[in-house]
Amino acid sequence: MSIGVLVADDQAIVRAGFRLLIDSEPDLTVLGEAADGAEAVALAREASPDVVLMDIRMPVMDGIAATRLLAADGDLPRVLILTTFDLDEYVFAALRAGASGFMLKDRPPEELLAAVRVVAAGDALLAPNVTRRLIGHFARQPDPRQPPTEALAQLTVREREVLALIAHGMSNTEIAAKLVMSVPTAKTHVSRILAKLGARDRAQLVVIAYQSGLVKP
Repeated sequence: MSIGVLVADDQAIVRAGFRLLIDSEPDLTVLGEAADGAEAVALAREASPDVVLMDIRMPVMDGIAATRLLAADGDLPRVLILTTFDLDEYVFAALRAGASGFMLKDRPPEELLAAVRVVAAGDALLAPNVTRRLIGHFARQPDPRQPPTEALAQLTVREREVLALIAHGMSNTEIAAKLVMSVPTAKTHVSRILAKLGARDRAQLVVIAYQSGLVKP
């Protein structure tokens, strides 16, 4: 099954480059292009892509506002933020808004393609170094909108352990090794945590773990 992609960037040449790259892959298809956030939201609702490649700084409506609107619509599409600077403070706001991860525009083409597939599969694109910066950001600037304690109370002791490891950037394989369980069991725990906390993906779980105080930087 082909993965539908929407490209949102205010530079036509960037959109054209992404379209050429994505359409060259047999399992990826560009369903549309948007020059600003408002257009991205409208096209996403019309074309129902699996993934939106979202630039942050765009006219009319920026990528953060657009991501927030799309996240409010439901599970799809998943938003992959495209940025020029990996320390861009807007990236953190975008993750809070519901983005599934972010990617530097200057990364090799194969990494961008892999990122699209990772996000489409429901995983978060947060490398360990990115997670560390994310943690540092929230430690310095805590969000007052913390998740309700009732939601965290639904988690079992084991699920809290798994959530803590997710917050430290561990993959399912690493979690399984750390807690001496099978990878399928680790995946099951992650799925249950996502459902109980109403989170879209691992990126939001990292945010929840630190904002709730379950894990301390």
